[in-house]
Amino acid sequence: MIQDGIYIKGLHLKSSLAGGDYFRQIAPIRNLTKLNFDRNITFLIGENGSGKSTLLEAIAINFGINPEGGSKNYNFSTAENYSNLADYLVLHKSGLPARDTFFLRAESFFNVATYVEETFDDYSEFGETSLHTQSHGESFLNLIKYRFRGNGLYLLDEPEAALSPQRQLALLALLGELSQNNSQLIIATHSPILLAMPNATIYSFDAEEIEIIDYEDTPPYQTTKMILENREQFFHNLFND
Repeated sequence: MIQDGIYIKGLHLKSSLAGGDYFRQIAPIRNLTKLNFDRNITFLIGENGSGKSTLLEAIAINFGINPEGGSKNYNFSTAENYSNLADYLVLHKSGLPARDTFFLRAESFFNVATYVEETFDDYSEFGETSLHTQSHGESFLNLIKYRFRGNGLYLLDEPEAALSPQRQLALLALLGELSQNNSQLIIATHSPILLAMPNATIYSFDAEEIEIIDYEDTPPYQTTKMILENREQFFHNLFND
């Protein structure tokens, strides 16, 4: 039986990566065989350049979502610098129809907001006002709160970049509501706050192969814990080494 709200059960690469593709140099991508998505919320973590955002973008492309951000109906492009990892990727779809989709990227959110302003006369799905007239964090949260309708697939790339710690907690509440409303969320993040979400799968891209990791073993959690518990000693060592 397919779990409610799971639209992508997993993925694999259909063939070996070509030698000239830059992402062949990224070990977690090069060694990728198969990933399973059996929970409504999945986190992708890893250092910058580890391949998590590249994989998220490829998932979006394969699902028919604008790789620069937005939904399937957001037809705009300001740059053609997407990787062709999607050409090698096979999604294992559950067969359940996703009634809604959205790819939210922190780095291209301005472009999405501009497209919304140029395309829509009704801002009821975006907090009643133009996203450009709202603060960065406010517009980010309002887009999720009002535009994400549920019963959908939502891909988020480093959403914490726009949010204070308090607003990350507000985002956690929204993500929880969406997951209970038959939604699947795949999120690339560095945030120890977001990673604390209960009943989520965390995939780490920090080793040669992608692997599941417990929350308490994630670098964002470990680093934050180390600073908070030994702040004076931590900074003494940092500045005197």
